[in-house]
Amino acid sequence: MPRIIVIAHNIRSTHNVGSIFRTAEGFGVERIILSGYTPYPTIPGDTRLPHIRDKLTAQIHKTALGAETMVPYEYDEQLDTWLCHNEEHENIPIIALEQTPDSINLRDFTPPDTFALLLGEEVHGIEQHYLNYCDTILEIPMSGHKESFNVSVATGIALYALTASGHA
Repeated sequence: MPRIIVIAHNIRSTHNVGSIFRTAEGFGVERIILSGYTPYPTIPGDTRLPHIRDKLTAQIHKTALGAETMVPYEYDEQLDTWLCHNEEHENIPIIALEQTPDSINLRDFTPPDTFALLLGEEVHGIEQHYLNYCDTILEIPMSGHKESFNVSVATGIALYALTASGHA
């Protein structure tokens, strides 16, 4: 099983965040990095107002169903902080899940043994600035009329494909 970190950047919906936690737990994800304006469950030293912190934590729990207590996570408002640290110290390959002219079809990619999967904002995706840090940009092929899947659904599809037998 590969060593996987999921990075959820600028995800608006607490329901998507909870679903990503639940899916990550099911695929044995090592940890989740939450960044930007992504809502996050309570963290040590949380400085948010208690009623906001508790409301967001409860909303995430509604879809995570406890997975938010099982998958280690951290919050960093500035994704650049984690990306720079990774570049300087860990050098974990970063795989973006995004539609670009240079995206590789998810079906055609063999993942490394360790990687970070970068997810972006529900409507606008991942900013080019962050794509520049990525080693690979993957795209889920679409057969219907819609242009993309919901970010939490796409996470499940990608994690399944990246951990399926025959890979890594």
